[in-house]
Formats: sequence, structure tokens, C-alpha cells
Amino acid sequence: MTRSEVPPEWVERFDAVLRAFPESRREKAWTGTRWRVRSATVAHLFGGEDQRLRATFRADPDEVAAFVHLGGPRFRVGGWGSDAVGLVLDDPQHPIDPAEVAELLTDSYCRQAPPALAALVERPGE
Repeated sequence: MTRSEVPPEWVERFDAVLRAFPESRREKAWTGTRWRVRSATVAHLFGGEDQRLRATFRADPDEVAAFVHLGGPRFRVGGWGSDAVGLVLDDPQHPIDPAEVAELLTDSYCRQAPPALAALVERPGE
């Protein structure tokens, strides 16, 4: 089965948040698009074989626990470390809040970036 294509508007939504961060760059991934800071992946946006659009991020431990507990469009990514989580972005039964996505992208960048770069980013709620 083939994977669904990533709609350009989703790439632009992610890029609008991540391009503002120091040394963040967008690149083609093995499937879909990913954003990196230096050699670390911040976010990965891709279509699944079930034709659903997904994104993966890095999250703080309390956020990982919330993803596991809440379920729905949120999921834990196995095999990528203890801090990897994801969202199904186009599930009509579980609409995604754009502000939540922006916060997840910001948090993921700050987890993956060197401390000096992360310190330059304004984080919501801080």
C-alpha cells in the first residue's frame, strides 16, 4: 500500500512556526518532510499507509504521559526514544488545535536544539 501525500498547506503551517527558530531547516525525509536543527530531527510530517496525515515530535516526559493517557489522535512513537510522540492531523473525529501544534513544534525544537539556541526561543507559558 502506498502512503498518502503531504498536503502543501500542512508543510507551510509547520514551516511558518519552525522557520522562525535559529538554524531550523526543512528537508525532504524518507517519506514526507522533516525539520531539523543541526543533526537532530525536530518534527516529521508524513502520510501513512492508512492515508492519514501524521506528525511526530519530541516532548517533555509529562507531555508523553498525556499523549499515552489521552489517546485519540495522539500516540506514542515506539522505537524512537522515550520522548517521541505523534498526532494524526486529519482525523475528522478528533480535530487538531493549531495552537497545540505550534506549542508542540516549539517544545520539540527546544528539546532538540543545543541549549544556547533553545534559549533564544520564546516559549508559550514561560
